[in-house]
Amino acid sequence: MTDLSCNVLVIGAGPGGYVAAIRTGQLGLETIIVEQAAHGGTCLNIGCIPSKALIHAAQEFFAVREASGGHSKLGIRTSDVGIDLAKTVAWKDGIVRQLTGGVSGLLKKAGVRSVQGRARIVDGKTVAVETADGVVRISCRNLVIATGSRPVEVPSLPFGGNILSSTEALSLAVVPETLAVVGGGYIGLEIGTAYAKLGAKVSIFEAKPHILPQYDEELSRPVAARLKALGVAVHVNALVEGYYSDQSMLRVRTGSEVTESAAEKVLVTVGRQPALEGLGLYQLGLDMEGRFIRIDTRGQTSMRGVYAIGDVTGEPMLAHRAMAQGEIVADAIAGHGGGWDKRAIPAVCFTDPELVVAGLLPDQARDTGRDVGVATYPLRANGRALTLERPDGFVRIVFDKPSGLVLGLQAVGAGCSELAGEFALALEMCATLTDIAATIHAHPTLAETVQEAALMGLGKALHA
Repeated sequence: MTDLSCNVLVIGAGPGGYVAAIRTGQLGLETIIVEQAAHGGTCLNIGCIPSKALIHAAQEFFAVREASGGHSKLGIRTSDVGIDLAKTVAWKDGIVRQLTGGVSGLLKKAGVRSVQGRARIVDGKTVAVETADGVVRISCRNLVIATGSRPVEVPSLPFGGNILSSTEALSLAVVPETLAVVGGGYIGLEIGTAYAKLGAKVSIFEAKPHILPQYDEELSRPVAARLKALGVAVHVNALVEGYYSDQSMLRVRTGSEVTESAAEKVLVTVGRQPALEGLGLYQLGLDMEGRFIRIDTRGQTSMRGVYAIGDVTGEPMLAHRAMAQGEIVADAIAGHGGGWDKRAIPAVCFTDPELVVAGLLPDQARDTGRDVGVATYPLRANGRALTLERPDGFVRIVFDKPSGLVLGLQAVGAGCSELAGEFALALEMCATLTDIAATIHAHPTLAETVQEAALMGLGKALHA
């Protein structure tokens, strides 16, 4: 058994963990990071980045296929269209290797020592790591738990064979003829839409009354319309009860009616849960909030010197939230001031069209008791949206009527994910409608729609 010691020990090299480690290293604290797999965690290796690569490849193929059928509005024609999905996956894997290699380089540059293996907590100051060369015992002054999350498994649809989690769905070598997606949240819709564009016959089954149930139906409606145009069958209020692998059939209950649906592959995306199994967390007796580790505004758990960041600390399970927490925890360990005081965590669904949300939705704002106003500007009135051939969607600002204070911003439309930064900045800076309306936005861009929505809220609309 090898013994190591350090000031800071981070378990998990996902977005939260590696950011915390890099920052503590930059602050001069001796840091070790432990990761069982590759640096970058779920996001870089089997989540955000590979899924966006697949979405891009699918859109490129879909555009060429439409052109080959003479359906391009731009007058583009082509022929002999096909796709080698294995080659697409290899391209995607190349991007992942480039990014994970970059993270490894940044950790090394910051003076962080990396240990590859499975960590098990012995006590609040000691961790045993099972590596390829044997057990490494690491003692530390500060411990950071950043082990991320994993897909939730449905008892009637256990992962394996034709039943896939998002991880397996992003590595298929062949496009399935039929794909059933269980769960109409953003992960299922992103991957399901990509495979529909690649030629699969896709069906989506959502237990709630509409897809993307965490958002209001007005936001999800353009996404539902696009899915219909792509030939995707969407079933809501639908409970999947099982799968007959020998027949490649899914058993579905909608109300009192039970039906079967053909599914060569089944993608299960019903949520994620903290990855804490086998970590030995019970040794610490930390305070919990349900399945999640309870923390304060500085990432401190109920045990002194033990911190937690990212998906293990609760919703929203987003990489950029984990990164922000990683910086805060690093500063806390170094004895610097500050804590979590963020007003907004933007969330993006890379569906078609894209959807971005920051701050309060209209009903959430009304629940605060404020006098709430809502201003909505359609993308069909925006020149840039028209040149992209996709003017479906809108930008929406939720605001306090008496003061004009912006409470929330939402958008749904092609390319709208790039508005997330402006949305978050407006909320963090406590912008009012006047602040946004008086800011010159470049023409022609999608961002102009934010200014136009603010003008509408002020009753001074120019292009609507």
